[in-house]
Amino acid sequence: MKSKPLKVSEINQYIKRIFAGDWLLSDIRVEGEISNFKHHYSGHMYFSLKDDKGKLKCVMFRNDNKQVNFKLRDGIKIIATGYISVYEKEGDYQLYVKHIEESGVGDLFAAFEELKEKLKKEGLFDEEDKKELPFLPKRIGVVTSSTGAAIKDIITVIKRRLPMADIVIYPVLVQGVQAPKEICEGLKFLDNKEDIDVIITGRGGGSIEELFAFNHENVARTIYSMKTPVVSAVGHETDFTIADFVADLRAATPSAAAEIVTPEQEKLDRNLEQNFNQLCNSINNIINDNTIKLNYIKRSLDFYNPIYQLKDKAQQQDNLFKNLLLIMETKLENNKNKIQNMLNNLNYLNPITSLDRGYGIILDRKDNMVTTVEGISIEDELKLLIKDGMIKVKVVKISKGEFYNEK
Repeated sequence: MKSKPLKVSEINQYIKRIFAGDWLLSDIRVEGEISNFKHHYSGHMYFSLKDDKGKLKCVMFRNDNKQVNFKLRDGIKIIATGYISVYEKEGDYQLYVKHIEESGVGDLFAAFEELKEKLKKEGLFDEEDKKELPFLPKRIGVVTSSTGAAIKDIITVIKRRLPMADIVIYPVLVQGVQAPKEICEGLKFLDNKEDIDVIITGRGGGSIEELFAFNHENVARTIYSMKTPVVSAVGHETDFTIADFVADLRAATPSAAAEIVTPEQEKLDRNLEQNFNQLCNSINNIINDNTIKLNYIKRSLDFYNPIYQLKDKAQQQDNLFKNLLLIMETKLENNKNKIQNMLNNLNYLNPITSLDRGYGIILDRKDNMVTTVEGISIEDELKLLIKDGMIKVKVVKISKGEFYNEK
C-alpha cells in the first residue's frame, strides 16, 4: 500500500521541526569567512559563511545586528552564534545569527589585499597610464561568459544606444580554475585585432570566491599591457576586483559598461542636427555681415572710382558750361540793353531825328552847322535841312537875343 503523498510545504515544515528539536542546532557557534554579504535596505543582513570545503547561508535580522560593533564585509572571518532552521518558502536551511564576533581576515580576502598592494606599488593602477575611451566606437569587443546575464545586458544596451556598432564576443569561463587563462586569451585575441575600438570584460556579481578569476594576477597584467582601452564590468556597485583597479575604466555593472562605451545615437543625431542648424545660422550671419561690408566697400570704391569721378567732373563741366552760357547770354542781353539805351539816347540827341519833329538844320556854304548868329552876314546863302529835303535860303536879317515873334 502506497503512502499518501505530502505537499512540499509539509515536508519543509517537518524538516524545520527536526532542526528545532536538535539540541546542537538550536544553539550553535560557527566559524567561517563572510562571502556575498548584503545589507538589505530593511536593515536585515544576508551573507554566507564558508571554508575551503563548504558554504552555509546566514541571515541576521535588524534587531540582532544593531549590536555588531565592527563593519561586516566579504573576506573577514567571524564566529556567528545562532540556530539552524529552514526557510520554508524556499526550502533552504540557514543559520539565523543572533551574535557575531570577529575572528580574523579570510584567506581569499587577505590574498586579494596582498595582490592589490603589490600591483599598486608597481604602478599598475596609476591614472596617467589609463587610456581614453573612443567617443564613437565602431566595433566593441566583449570578453565574458556566453550564457550569463551579463552578455545579454551588454548586447541589449549597446543595440539600444548605438545600433550601428558591431559587437565581437569572445566567450570564456568567468569562474573556476580555467577562467583566468581563458580571460587572458580572450583579451589578447581582441587586442590583436586592428578593428576593435574598446573591450569590455566582466561578469555578474557574486561572492569573493566567485569573482576570483578577476582578482588573478595574470588577468591584471594582461589588462595593463593592452593597447586597446579596457572597461572592467565585474559584479555590482559594491563589488571591486583587481581588474577594476587596473582597467582603463571601471563600471559598476555590465549594463553600465555598455552605456559608458556607447554614446546614445538618437542624442548624437539630435546634437548633430542642432549643430548643423547652428552652423548654417552662423554661416548665414557671416554671409550677411560680409555682404554688408562688401556693399560698403563697393560704395567706397564707387566714390573713389576715377571713372565715376570723371563722370562727376564731366557733369560739373557741363554745369559750368551751362552756367557760362547763361552768364554770357545774360551779359550779352544786358549789353544789348545798354547799347539800345545808348542808341536811344544817341537817336534822341541826333539832330537828324529832330527833323521829324518839325525842326531843321542850318548849314553854311562849307556845310558846317550853324548854331549861332555869330559869323553870319546879310546876303549869306545858307542851307536849311528839313525832314524831306533841303532849302537854300539867303540871310535878309539877323537878330540877336531870345526868340520873339516878328510880324
